[in-house]
Amino acid sequence: MQQVKAKKSLGQHFLTDLSVAGRIAATMDGRKGMPLLEVGPGMGVLTRFLLDAGHDLKVVELDGESVAYLEQHFPALQGRIIADDFLRIDLKAVYGDSPFCIIGNYPYNISSQIFFKVLEYKDQVPCCSGMLQREVAQRIAAPPGSKTYGILSVLLQAWYDVEYLFTVDENVFDPPPKVKSGVVRLTRNAVTSLGCDEALFKTVVKTAFGQRRKTLRNSLRALLPSPPPSLADMMTLRPEQLGVAQFVELTNAVAACRAGK
Repeated sequence: MQQVKAKKSLGQHFLTDLSVAGRIAATMDGRKGMPLLEVGPGMGVLTRFLLDAGHDLKVVELDGESVAYLEQHFPALQGRIIADDFLRIDLKAVYGDSPFCIIGNYPYNISSQIFFKVLEYKDQVPCCSGMLQREVAQRIAAPPGSKTYGILSVLLQAWYDVEYLFTVDENVFDPPPKVKSGVVRLTRNAVTSLGCDEALFKTVVKTAFGQRRKTLRNSLRALLPSPPPSLADMMTLRPEQLGVAQFVELTNAVAACRAGK
C-alpha cells in the first residue's frame, strides 16, 4: 500500500496507533446523526473509525497526495472530500445554516487558527474535539490563574466548556513530533450573548494579554485611561487572573468610556 509522505510545510505527523485513533473518534460518540467534518485526515487513520461508527462524515484535506490516497482507499468518501484549506473555506457553503461538529488530528502549525475559525461558527458548532500540540491543548483548557491561561483560553471558554481528555506520546506518529500531543473536547455552553460588544471583547482580551506581565491598569491604559471606581481592585490584577465574566465587565467599562459616559 502506497504511503503518503509527510510534508513539513503542512505540519503533517501521521498518527500510527489505532487505539489512540479510536479514542479520539469516541469523543464524538454522543453526536451520531449530526454532520461531522474531519480536518486533515491524511491517510485516514481516524477517518476509518468515524466511518465505522456511522457518522455523516465529510473531510477537508489540503494535501493533494493525501486526497488521492483517500479517494483510492476510502470509497465511502466519494463526493465527501473537500480538497481545500480548512482555514479558507466557507463552511456555510458546505453546511448552510445547519449545525455540524468538527474533529481532527490537527496540524500543529495551524491549530490555534483552527480554533479561532471554530469561534466564527460557534452558533453552528455544538462540539469540536481532536488532537493538537499538548501546549496549545493545555492553554485552551487552562483555568484562570494558570500560567498557560491566555487569549485562546478566554475567547473559547466564553462560548464552550473545554475538557482536556488525555495526552499522547511522540512515538505514535510518523514522523514523531518533538513535543507531546493532547486531546481536547469543546462543548457549546448555554451562552447566547456575552452581554457586551463581542468585537470589543476580543480587543480587550488581546490587548490585556499583549502585556500579560503588567497589571490591567497599565496594559489597558490606552483603552481605559480612567477606570471607574468599581473596577479599582480589578485593575491591580494581571490578565491571567480574570475569568470571562470579569473581561465582560471590563469590556463594558471600555465601551462606556468611549461613549463618554
